[in-house]
Amino acid sequence: MAALLLMGAFAVAGPSGLLAWGENQRVLEQRRTSLADLQDERDRLRNRVNLLAPDHVDPDLAGELLRSNLNVARPDEKVLLLP
Repeated sequence: MAALLLMGAFAVAGPSGLLAWGENQRVLEQRRTSLADLQDERDRLRNRVNLLAPDHVDPDLAGELLRSNLNVARPDEKVLLLP
């Protein structure tokens, strides 16, 4: 009888019991949202890598990277320093 009561208690209040069901659903929804965000980030990075492929580099992206990483400007550009 004690074993049946113990099994019943685990079925209701255990880590995978009825009381934990709502918490498990909430965690699952959070992880699905996180997964969707990570997949969007991966797709954005994959597109950026494809634009920088050695055989066909996107000139706009290459110029943007040069300006941001090397602080390079064209002679006809004006640079404004912000405080």
